Amino acid sequence: MQPQQFSDAVLGWFDQHGRHDLPWQENKTAYNTWVSEIMLQQTQVKTVIPYYQRFMERFPDVHALAAADQDEVLHLWTGLGYYARARNLHKAAKMVVSDYQGEFPDSVEGLESLPGIGRSTAGAVLSISTGKWAPILDGNVKRVLARFFAIDGWPGTPSVTKEMWHYAERFTPQHRTGDYTQAMMDLGATLCTRSKPSCLLCPLQPNCQAFDQGRTTELPMPRPKKEIPVKQTIMLLIRNEQGQILLRQRPPVGLWGGLFSLPEVQDLRDAETELGISVDQQSVSALEPLRHTFSHFHLDITPMLLELNNPANRVMEGDNALWYNVQQPQSIGLAAPVKRLIERLQS
Repeated sequence: MQPQQFSDAVLGWFDQHGRHDLPWQENKTAYNTWVSEIMLQQTQVKTVIPYYQRFMERFPDVHALAAADQDEVLHLWTGLGYYARARNLHKAAKMVVSDYQGEFPDSVEGLESLPGIGRSTAGAVLSISTGKWAPILDGNVKRVLARFFAIDGWPGTPSVTKEMWHYAERFTPQHRTGDYTQAMMDLGATLCTRSKPSCLLCPLQPNCQAFDQGRTTELPMPRPKKEIPVKQTIMLLIRNEQGQILLRQRPPVGLWGGLFSLPEVQDLRDAETELGISVDQQSVSALEPLRHTFSHFHLDITPMLLELNNPANRVMEGDNALWYNVQQPQSIGLAAPVKRLIERLQS
């Protein structure tokens, strides 16, 4: 199949069956496209839509985002996961305002210079918002290409990635590049899905090598299996007489960077050293355990509720701590399991 035949088939399908009414398609600016593309990394469209709408209502342009506090940005991101995306979004907005006078770079290389933007995301932002030629290679496109060309090997392998970029460049058309970019993402998201792909509805099916070879469930090949380690922690829900919960802001980088979380200890006896609390067993109760899974490990959380009913039982709060009012929550970013634990406590 020649490149033009490939792109014509994809665009023909897109015109009839593609998604044309997503919120970020209403006004295809570099800013709107960039925010949506960052949110859509590792996250499904249906999950992103309400987050995107709230985010754009509060930060309608790059100047508003650059001027915001990181806590407010993280607060609006709470629940989307992969919080480095939000921190990089905020940093990039500041760079666009300070280094580019509020205008996004108009090249893939320029966009890649911004935090959190790789080659594929840069290509998507540029092609969708300006129509300039720029190939992409997100997870959906990798799946389509791996099956169409029957590419063996895990797509994360450098040699496989290089081969896929070759096809992405060769088959991306010079005309309607933005539509083609959206079409390939839609094709992977709605037809060429991970499981149970709708091959009979696919415009590429007559020439798809994986379909021809009966390998659609095999390709793309998964990441080589590796046992995920399990880590343990005790999270302390320290509640004062006003019903407020003590939270601490985590360091700006690393796990849950910049988010507010519960104090953690490996042993309850460490609470006195860490927080200055003399743990009275009568004021401590264990809550239902919680497992939170990251991409590279499981975190088994044992939540412990500590009721500070003794005014003399002071807590070493520190500069990075606050008392969180569960009835009138502050606009801060919360680590996902912390949000769940607080909600569970309320109910």
